[in-house]
Amino acid sequence: MANDSSLLQVNDKNFTAEVLQSDIPVLVDFWATWCGPCRAISPIVEELAKEFSGRVKITKLNVDESPATPGQYGVRGIPTLILFKEGKVLDQIVGSVPKARLKALIEKAL
Repeated sequence: MANDSSLLQVNDKNFTAEVLQSDIPVLVDFWATWCGPCRAISPIVEELAKEFSGRVKITKLNVDESPATPGQYGVRGIPTLILFKEGKVLDQIVGSVPKARLKALIEKAL
């Protein structure tokens, strides 16, 4: 499946540089290609990436390709969205949730 996402893809190798060392808050969407709810939430995540462009970095991490990072943060179910600020976990949401709930989560970091 081709990934037509305009979002930054992070993985085990670039996670520290792109997420933990980012000077702006970062939302990481932990997902997998076989996960229906992940596909359902994907367009919402993309809309938020456009809305918060320049203020919050919104990224996706494929848990099958990069299993170490989700393990480190106790990600058991997907989609899991974790909000990082200054290298620390600020908040997280598990499951497919409405856009308003994600937007409120992101605004906490600003």
